[in-house]
Amino acid sequence: MIRIYVDADACPVKDEVEKVADRHGLEVFLVSNSALRPRRHPLIKQIVVPEGPDIADDWIADHVEASDIAITADIPLASRCLEKNARVIGPTGKMFTLENIGMALGMRELKQHLRESNQTQTFNAGFTDKDRSRFLGTLENEIQALKRGQSG
Repeated sequence: MIRIYVDADACPVKDEVEKVADRHGLEVFLVSNSALRPRRHPLIKQIVVPEGPDIADDWIADHVEASDIAITADIPLASRCLEKNARVIGPTGKMFTLENIGMALGMRELKQHLRESNQTQTFNAGFTDKDRSRFLGTLENEIQALKRGQSG
């Protein structure tokens, strides 16, 4: 069975994940360090982990499997999920793959180095309706691909 794991603390597409998962009858795990708005759907599981660096990431990486989808903007977590052959989608609809994760990790390190050396912030674009739409299309495509793979 396909399951969806959401790195939920700052995820802007939780409602969209819930709607798509409901349509397909998929189990969803919303993993966060703090309580979220309660979900009444029986397939939506809210996992609240203790405060601390990477605790939610560790929970997701420990549970995700090859037939699952992880939703995260966290590049190191995306890499860990890819190592387990899971599909990984960023909230903007960008797929993380084995082919592009190395570049993403490198750019993350470069931006971190620039922030530390210049003591300035790097720019991250705001989340748009176009990002939300692209995310929905990518999530639907990945669910369909996984379903085809399970039935074929």
